[in-house]
Amino acid sequence: MGKLDGKIAVVTGGSAGMGFATAKLFVEEGATVIITGRDQTALDSAVLNIGRNVEAFRGDIARMADIETLRAHVEKRYGRVDILFANAGTGKPHPFERTTEEEFDLVVDTNLKGTFFTVQKLASLMAAGGSVVLNGSVQSIKGFPGFAVYAATKAAIRSLARTMTAELSARVIRVNAIAPGVIDTDLIRKVGLSEEQIAAFNKQAHAQIPLARSGSADEVAKVVLFLALDEASYVSGVELTIDGGWTQV
Repeated sequence: MGKLDGKIAVVTGGSAGMGFATAKLFVEEGATVIITGRDQTALDSAVLNIGRNVEAFRGDIARMADIETLRAHVEKRYGRVDILFANAGTGKPHPFERTTEEEFDLVVDTNLKGTFFTVQKLASLMAAGGSVVLNGSVQSIKGFPGFAVYAATKAAIRSLARTMTAELSARVIRVNAIAPGVIDTDLIRKVGLSEEQIAAFNKQAHAQIPLARSGSADEVAKVVLFLALDEASYVSGVELTIDGGWTQV
């Protein structure tokens, strides 16, 4: 028996990286998982790799219409949601002084607005015992040049975990956040950093991280799984940092 037998889970941004690793682990533990993303090819590949009890929904959480369609689809097909990993996000390094309104809106609409309304719409399908996990970042408490807007949205995610906990507690729905540090996924390449820039950043970061390495998407997935389980039934409103001790010592 799996730890999530019979559960219905939604993982936004589930076609790659931390979202994919979490969706895969959820399925291995017995859940049926709906993954979302904007790239149909990537979604199809993820479904093929996971192999069973998973379906893809193409949509952009920055678009309210897509969130509404996702909610309607999940309600019609499954009738409920037990677990939501609000993982989808975006952000590219850009100097604060040269950030355009268009770039600002893209990051805020995805990371903050998109996360907010994804939880709002899907939480309405949750019964008592439901679990919501928000994907934040250590950048909410550290200052990295070029990530002003991204970091601000991740600080907002931490705040949402608190206020959503307060509001959804009457329905016995738990809301928590994770704050990944340096995680070895393709995301860092997708934001536009070269291999040389990535190597230089990792070298500098690893020297400051007590565990002296990057984390893996699988390690993040295991933390999300814990927060989704009944074993974490008395954990709500927290942010669990997954950074090898980087921001803790």
